[in-house]
Amino acid sequence: MTILDTGIKVVRNVGRFTFGEGSVSGVCALVDSRRESSTPNAIFLVDEYFSSKKDFPKSLGAKNNDAVHFIKTVDETSTQGIDKLVSALHASGHNKPATIVGFGGGITLDTAKAVSNLLTNGGKAADYQGWDLVRVPGVHKIGVPTISGTGAEATRTCVMTNLETGLKLGMNSDYTVFDHVVLDPSLTSTVPRNQYFYTGMDAYIHCIEALAGSYRNAIGDAYSRETVNLCRNVFLSNDMMADARRSDLMVASYLGGCAIATSYVGIVHPFSAALSVVFGLHHCVANCIVLNAMSEFYPDGYKEFRQMIELQKVELPTGICANLTDDLRHALIAATIKHEKPLTNALGSDFRATLTDTRIISLFEKM
Repeated sequence: MTILDTGIKVVRNVGRFTFGEGSVSGVCALVDSRRESSTPNAIFLVDEYFSSKKDFPKSLGAKNNDAVHFIKTVDETSTQGIDKLVSALHASGHNKPATIVGFGGGITLDTAKAVSNLLTNGGKAADYQGWDLVRVPGVHKIGVPTISGTGAEATRTCVMTNLETGLKLGMNSDYTVFDHVVLDPSLTSTVPRNQYFYTGMDAYIHCIEALAGSYRNAIGDAYSRETVNLCRNVFLSNDMMADARRSDLMVASYLGGCAIATSYVGIVHPFSAALSVVFGLHHCVANCIVLNAMSEFYPDGYKEFRQMIELQKVELPTGICANLTDDLRHALIAATIKHEKPLTNALGSDFRATLTDTRIISLFEKM
């Protein structure tokens, strides 16, 4: 395989990060350091998992005049949902906050990044689905992941689905990157076992796709290799949720996000995006379902993935595409081939010669 230049020359990483058990206790001070007389208010976007704890936002530094929104995670982020949230923030007078805190999983972190950009750039979320369409720096933002794997805390994108067009694509921009990230492994201790595995595997899948692709560079490869090594430490261990392993996975998630900032994913993610658009599956479990059918494209990764899933005794959904109608087949094909960059990275510019309609559907029927 010929290794091609990604064309990515200038990369912006997270401005600052704090790492370690208990580091979440420092979020209050970070927020307060941003408050000024002209911008006294802040926005807190918190995963709905924490909504049952009435005073929880106060532990993050929320004050009476701040905006607090609990982000629903039953469905993945949509452009329409982002627009609705931004409208609510304008209506409540929180259009120029001191900072935005995103506290939760990938959906909540992506929501925080999208809101940050829209508050300064205006327009609708769908206007910025693509590469480098954001022209103005967003509002200062702090990311606090409570689950590891998506890399949303490190990436320059926030993935959204346009429910009207079926397009699932990120708001890819240097301005999307968090200004400060707080990485506290203790926050992942209550994550359900299956979800912990699905989400953690996103980091692994990001990087095996990048390392198998044509568009590469030395820095992206280094990030990817270390991410894969850390994921092996976690998922080939006897207890993937031990304290040390949760720390490893949080680092893997961050480094995996950095890897994707300088490289591209491959075949798994376009198929996963189609499962999300057509069937509403969450991204990380969809990735696992897809990799489980990709032995011909990623034989080593598939073999290791099967070893991991059996060792950790994780349940993986099956039969998702068992009874496809013609309409569903057409929708799955269209939602997959939209993702030209990763498919080109994996298979070349003539990827449709390999991924014919028949081939695409035969792969989905394995899922």
